Amino acid sequence: MPPSFPQGLLSDDALPRYVQVASQLWSDITARGAKPGDRLPSERSLAMRYAVSRDTLRAALNELASRGLLESAAARGWFVTGAEQAPTPTGGHTVEGFADYALKHGLATRSRVLESGARPATVKEAETLRIGPGAALFEMRRLRFLDGLVVVLEHNRVPLALCPALAGTDFTAASLYATLRGADPAQFPRVADYSVEARQPRAHERDLLEIDDGTPVLVAEQLTFNQDGRPLELTIQVYRGDRYRFRASITD
Repeated sequence: MPPSFPQGLLSDDALPRYVQVASQLWSDITARGAKPGDRLPSERSLAMRYAVSRDTLRAALNELASRGLLESAAARGWFVTGAEQAPTPTGGHTVEGFADYALKHGLATRSRVLESGARPATVKEAETLRIGPGAALFEMRRLRFLDGLVVVLEHNRVPLALCPALAGTDFTAASLYATLRGADPAQFPRVADYSVEARQPRAHERDLLEIDDGTPVLVAEQLTFNQDGRPLELTIQVYRGDRYRFRASITD
């Protein structure tokens, strides 16, 4: 689950109008249970619904598109690409992306890629991701920011065969999940197995996460599955303990 901030959030009135509209529109889309491929009403109808100009409405749509949540098709309109989905029977929970969380709360996101490229999978990685040892693996390490504050150090690993475009994508601007959804065939993150533990930061983590006191880190390991129940992404996230809150629902 993405981090939650107890302070420093911008009020709605302080946000640009198009960001407010994008947040409300996405909230309405998810509240209605939209699925990837669903078409939105016309831009004219949406502009009237949210009482904004067509230019403001289009800026809001483009904001959602930049986060991999919507896409436009010439002469056909706007379509959902990243709606939240009901859990599939793998025992995990629905996956909310970092960008989805940021948009919902009106926060600006930024990434700094530390390392990105393809390499052979180790035996352990192959077992976890259900690929052959030595199979091509996309690996990336990056820092993620919300509203200019560093939040998490991420280490992502994805079987390259599921989305060969990963190796050539600039993730300082692009969204990992949006890139996966744009693969052929599309890869939709559906559910994830997730564990988290607390510890003291290591020296390089302290430096990258700008920790200069006794703040601990929370280390989350997440194995995400696609729409076919196949392992899609293995991620280790090292959060600043003062900028992260874990929430979960317990069911029978």
